[in-house]
Amino acid sequence: MKAKLIIASVMFITLINGSLSAQRTTDIKGSKDYPLVSRFTGSVIEYYKVTKWDTYSLPVFDNNTTEPNYGNPIKLEGKIIRIQYSVAPDNNPAYVMKNYEKAFTTSGYKILLEGKPGEDFDEGPSSFQGDYYGNLKLEKFGFAYTPIGNHKAIIIAKTNKDGKNIYIVEVISDFSDVTIITQDIIEVEAAETGLVTAKNISKDITTNGHIAIYDIHFDTGKSEIKPESANALKSVAEYLNAHSNKQFLIVGHTDNVGDFDTNLKLSQDRANSVKNELQNKFGVNADQLRAYGDGSTSPVASNSTKEGKAKNRRVEIVEL
Repeated sequence: MKAKLIIASVMFITLINGSLSAQRTTDIKGSKDYPLVSRFTGSVIEYYKVTKWDTYSLPVFDNNTTEPNYGNPIKLEGKIIRIQYSVAPDNNPAYVMKNYEKAFTTSGYKILLEGKPGEDFDEGPSSFQGDYYGNLKLEKFGFAYTPIGNHKAIIIAKTNKDGKNIYIVEVISDFSDVTIITQDIIEVEAAETGLVTAKNISKDITTNGHIAIYDIHFDTGKSEIKPESANALKSVAEYLNAHSNKQFLIVGHTDNVGDFDTNLKLSQDRANSVKNELQNKFGVNADQLRAYGDGSTSPVASNSTKEGKAKNRRVEIVEL
């Protein structure tokens, strides 16, 4: 199996009690492979669901530490595609995982976590099975068959394409007389604007005097900028440096979750972080920028829905 070159993002697993008496011979109606990841040879699709926008908590480190991170999981938002395959049982979970590992590595994907039967991921209530599966809340996106077998393997990979961060999670387990492969794809991008470029920043500021940037990411309640924000910050800096004769506000906005005064301070801290990052890492002149926190006072959508909250959490660039 070889993973195709990539486009969008990812995630993972599925549940239900039952018995799979025989492997399907054809995919379920309306299903398809994710364009950037080839299926394991001989497998068929048992379950397929696309969620246009939702959150996904992924307990991994987004660096070179390929171990679970239960205390501070990555919080992802975006399109989530869940595909569950079955394949003949002679393809045991460890073998399938190694095939994905080779495909991801060959295609230049970054592997964030991997574990196979016999490792700590599959031992006891406080290890992978208890903590990791529990943190993932796998039932949230539905399933056909639970990976309940005695042997489980997992591999999580990440890539970037055209400004999108794409996470791919493969959970492999024996089940009855087949092997089950549960694949989640999470495409992380802005709810409204999509890819941020100096060109569309220029267009929006020329037309509206400001632009909302959704590709600058923070953990919940934190003001430290996450690494996946680098492309957006680079585009903002490119625009600012090309307009060095102008001044701009960096404005932080939050949704309405939590205390008002806390959100006001958080929005100011995030605006300061963006201002400092643009100056210190991307060479933007400090005299061009001022940071301002607006808290939850200027929503662009209703905070009564997850989608609305996602749109309200943003950083804006405002021309003075």
